[in-house]
Amino acid sequence: MAKVDGAKGPRSLKACCLVSEMLEEMGLDSRKAREIRRQTLLGLMTFCQWQLARMDDATDREKEEARSGEPRKTRGRRVRVV
Repeated sequence: MAKVDGAKGPRSLKACCLVSEMLEEMGLDSRKAREIRRQTLLGLMTFCQWQLARMDDATDREKEEARSGEPRKTRGRRVRVV
């Protein structure tokens, strides 16, 4: 365990070294952590793009309804998450 009092010695480690050591013990190296971070960010970007597309579609539908004067009847879709 690292010394907290800041004394230098063979057992005193920096916090970043402790985190790296813990991640390594869990089987997660920096390459794997970077890969997971990248996948997470790509997933968030995809979700945001999908959400923006839905908002644009909703705006287009509202404009269409305003022109026709009749509300469009839609049913919810069932989505299966895998």
